[in-house]
Amino acid sequence: MLKHLKSNKIISCIMLIALILTIFGCAREGETTTTTVTIENPNAEEVLTLDPDADIFQFNGIIYTTNIDWVEEKVLTKDKEIGEIKTRNGADASFEDGMANKLPVGAKIFKTNEENEMFLIVEFAEESLKYYALVEG
Repeated sequence: MLKHLKSNKIISCIMLIALILTIFGCAREGETTTTTVTIENPNAEEVLTLDPDADIFQFNGIIYTTNIDWVEEKVLTKDKEIGEIKTRNGADASFEDGMANKLPVGAKIFKTNEENEMFLIVEFAEESLKYYALVEG
């Protein structure tokens, strides 16, 4: 009889532990996990990896590129001068503001009257090019 009672206590304890684990296990099931993904603007290295012939420069931390058909078709009006190309970097993908890979040093950067700084105009040696900001979002 004592052996039977002891066996019932063990079974009861095991069932109680299983019940407690089930209750706590189910309580966690409703919890949610939040994952934050940060999307950054492309840098010069990324752009040049995808298109080694890209004509780019960096201004205010943003890479600008030209020779985009739909940008060339836009009517953009030049506003005030906001900067110039200070250095040329043809071999390295490490860029900083005022640096270009194809534009000559001294080329003038102008903002446009359209769409803030998504579009810029660069002028040098009687030439005028339209550039588009490569931004995410």
